[in-house]
Amino acid sequence: MMKPSWVLRGWLKFLRSVIAFFLLIAFLKTSIAEPQTFPSYRAFALNATEFPTEDYYDYIIVGGGTAGCPLAATLSRNYKVLLIERGGVPYERPNLMSQEGFLPTLLQVDQFDSPAQAFVSEDGVPNARGRVLGGSSAINAGFYSRADQDFYGKSGINWDMRLVNISYEWVERAIVFRPELQSWQSTIRDGLIEAGVGPYNGFTLDHSMGTKIGGSTFDSSGRRHTAADLLSYGKPENLKVALYATAEKILLTTSASDNSETSAIGMTYRDSLGDFHHAMVHDDGEVILSAGALGSPQLMLLSGIGSRPYLSSWGIPVAQHLPYVGRFLYDNPRNGISIVPPIPLAQSLIQVVGITDSGTFIEAASTIIPFIAPSRSVFIGASSTPLYLTVATIMEKIAGPLSSGSLLLASTDVRANPVVRFNYFIDPSDLQKCVIGMRRIGDLLRSQSMSNFRFRQWFGERGFRFVGAALPLDLSDDMLMGDFCRRTVSTIWHYHGGCIVGKVVDQNLRVLGINALRVVDGSVFTISPGTNPQATLMMLGRFMGLKLTRERTR
Repeated sequence: MMKPSWVLRGWLKFLRSVIAFFLLIAFLKTSIAEPQTFPSYRAFALNATEFPTEDYYDYIIVGGGTAGCPLAATLSRNYKVLLIERGGVPYERPNLMSQEGFLPTLLQVDQFDSPAQAFVSEDGVPNARGRVLGGSSAINAGFYSRADQDFYGKSGINWDMRLVNISYEWVERAIVFRPELQSWQSTIRDGLIEAGVGPYNGFTLDHSMGTKIGGSTFDSSGRRHTAADLLSYGKPENLKVALYATAEKILLTTSASDNSETSAIGMTYRDSLGDFHHAMVHDDGEVILSAGALGSPQLMLLSGIGSRPYLSSWGIPVAQHLPYVGRFLYDNPRNGISIVPPIPLAQSLIQVVGITDSGTFIEAASTIIPFIAPSRSVFIGASSTPLYLTVATIMEKIAGPLSSGSLLLASTDVRANPVVRFNYFIDPSDLQKCVIGMRRIGDLLRSQSMSNFRFRQWFGERGFRFVGAALPLDLSDDMLMGDFCRRTVSTIWHYHGGCIVGKVVDQNLRVLGINALRVVDGSVFTISPGTNPQATLMMLGRFMGLKLTRERTR
């Protein structure tokens, strides 16, 4: 049945108001834009083509990401450090530096150059990894929150909690800000409290049960700060950052006096012209992998560190039999709902979180997407100027998770994504947590705070206009809710594991059976820290830098 003309006129009026609103926002952003400034680390972050074909360092760090940048900066205060990064610098990519660029960054991808490298797990879930200095801290939603206290005990890492807190504070002084809540984030805060996710803890960087406002790596002008900014705290004469450098292989040697003792002595990397470089470590130096939960296990396998039968099947010479490299790979499933609000909303990424007592975290965002009119639409003609709509999303992430998968090689070309499977919800307790979390979102939708986001419907009723799947009508039905979780599963980009403590590395993150080789990134985690991992990963980089420095100066 054709809808009445007043409905169509209402929709067109709504669309015009949206367009006017966002044109105003775009104008204001253009008019107050700050002049481009270059970070101080640019002086020692150079294209790898400018590096010598061979050089020596005290530490070689592979991966200029969320953990690798603070690690390199810290070690460079006392030692000569090379940081190998396969991407470029973030500030040269305008989309990376603003909240409005968050979705375009994840969508505008290519095979070898884009700052976000897309991949699809064998579960069929699209995902992404950072390919730029700063790593995933340059492409994420910017939310900053410290790990929960249970994480430290369960991680297996040898923590010094005093040093942990010092490391967090160092990061926070440099790149963490208190966000100013817009209407959607304020609504979510109030709705969570109404839904019983209490107490309200206000603004805090700590992991606290209840509802809170967390930190942000976007400053008050909306400009993103990343782990790359922490490189400015390094010692310039000691720190070199090789950009557009693809780490190819860990160089290993076996002791002539003891054939069973293997040591890392350097790295082979290739520049953008395809030329090879050899970076070697001095005596007492180390190679440190900080290439992330996909990059670090992939590089170990390609270097002959992994399961002997598996490596042999690829024709890769076995340097060290470590059967669990690439195993115990986790990704926290994300589920949620999206609605079209009746009024335009400013872009907002995650600023508020509800930390429940059932192992679920509730977060929200409002994003701007292009509106595409149906083909051959009678009422909305084709236009050269795109129309945009706000979509408001509420999502839940489960803690842990317990379900795990694995990483395998897809190619001997390190630039190719590995084959990844996360096995979402294979553990029943993960599915149950999702069901509980989605019911809590149902409670939030019924709150008085959400009333302004309902549309008037037929017979005077008011309801939400969902984009994509709506919650089942009967939230008490476990089977329906479980099916919803399985059908709508996506990622929140918090994957981890693959080089976990006790299986691949020891409690000090040294690779088992190989001297002078460590892994310092999220691949060593068996659980995701707190609500969002980037705070803990940056802390980890600083922490390990301080720890290694102290150990060498004793």
